[in-house]
Amino acid sequence: MHDFLLAKEIIDELKKISQEKKLGEIKSVDIEIGQIALAHDGYEEHAEDISLDNLQFGLQNIAKNTAFSGVKFNIKKVAGENWKIVNIEI
Repeated sequence: MHDFLLAKEIIDELKKISQEKKLGEIKSVDIEIGQIALAHDGYEEHAEDISLDNLQFGLQNIAKNTAFSGVKFNIKKVAGENWKIVNIEI
């Protein structure tokens, strides 16, 4: 479930960037994902590791009915608790 919420957050951010920069058709997106603190309360013991497979599935599912349906999502695990879009290929 958390993977799905994170996927939605990433797609929403991608929409925002796409509109702000007036990007054309996006081919791929590189995303770096740290260990996400799902409790959002600052306690490390409440952090949960995200399944990359589930996240990939969630991204493709949410993107399916949007302008991002053909986008390839490249997800890389990194240190830290946050996620960020590091590159967008058009």
